[in-house]
Amino acid sequence: MLSDCHKATSEELFRTSKGASYQCDVTNRIILKFDDFELSLRIQQFQCIRRSLNQIDIKGRIFDLSDESDHFFVEAPMVNFREKLTLCEIIQLRELVNGTYFALELNSMLHKLLGPERALIYKTSN
Repeated sequence: MLSDCHKATSEELFRTSKGASYQCDVTNRIILKFDDFELSLRIQQFQCIRRSLNQIDIKGRIFDLSDESDHFFVEAPMVNFREKLTLCEIIQLRELVNGTYFALELNSMLHKLLGPERALIYKTSN
């Protein structure tokens, strides 16, 4: 079940094999479900997490043979979240977050181009 939202008031934005993201119409939040955790984020918080994930040097960590590069702490202090993830999990979470961002941008562009009435028709027809 989604943390702050009822399923009827949320729309799935993006899904991968490891998680999914939803947009809650009631709370205006993005909900990320990944492995065993769920985050409910305002759009600014989502942007901060996206920036921090995209700043991780994946290529550098792959070639780093030290034990410290095997795991990485992903933090979102504004929602009291701190999780130790493997490099694979970081890549998968990054895919989920960037896919969610793309879906949000696409929805926003469609809303601007089609207008609220036609965007609503598009939303309900899918």
